[in-house]
Amino acid sequence: MDDISLLALAFDLAARAGETILAVRAHGFDTRHKADSSPVTEADQQAELLIAAGLRAATPGLPVVAEEEIAAGFVPAQAASFWCVDPLDGTREFAAGNDDFAVCIGLVRDGAPVLGVVGAPAQGAIYGGIVGRGAVKRSVAGEQPIAARYPPAEGIAVVASRHHGKDPRMAPFLARRPVASTLNIGSALKFCLLAEGRADLYPRFGTTMEWDTCASQAVLEAAGGAVRVVETDAILHYGKPGWVNPHFYATGRT
Repeated sequence: MDDISLLALAFDLAARAGETILAVRAHGFDTRHKADSSPVTEADQQAELLIAAGLRAATPGLPVVAEEEIAAGFVPAQAASFWCVDPLDGTREFAAGNDDFAVCIGLVRDGAPVLGVVGAPAQGAIYGGIVGRGAVKRSVAGEQPIAARYPPAEGIAVVASRHHGKDPRMAPFLARRPVASTLNIGSALKFCLLAEGRADLYPRFGTTMEWDTCASQAVLEAAGGAVRVVETDAILHYGKPGWVNPHFYATGRT
């Protein structure tokens, strides 16, 4: 399959997973906690089963690194190319009844995210892109190209985590930047605001995993933005030991 076909596959699976998640929300669910104290629901598990099965059927040669499988002890061998899946990014938001949750499916080659899809089921939208070829947003209005913007002269719009946005490292990081506004929301949808030119900077301190960022980094890079490591300014890469990310910041065009 070429990249256009792989992106179409990811779009289809994200849409179907989103329908599954909304169906679970409609009939009610219980929230449990994994060994790391993070929440998990029936929606996470059903969506991941659907996505992982679809990816493995269509691309049997590509390993799937998926959040709930990893939590259950199913750890694939390291590979140069692999799918990276978070079936329900923002489970805490989902469990609280908020709409800031996402379905994330990304593809990594040689450490770099090359394509990705981020579904926003509660918002009726799906973002997707291939790095170097552009990004789009699909919604009831149809499919439209999206692009990150250059920082406005009047100051940048910052997006931050709803639950981690008050990290004490945030203020020093922003101190020399002209900040016009700050918005706190959950999940990978923060990257999508940058990708469609509605925000300019997303700093993240604290622990995140590769499945939290892979798909959304691909969409943002396809739209002209970037995701960099705070300490080095290097582009965030994938296939790291334990799939743990360092502190990073995402930007629009610079």
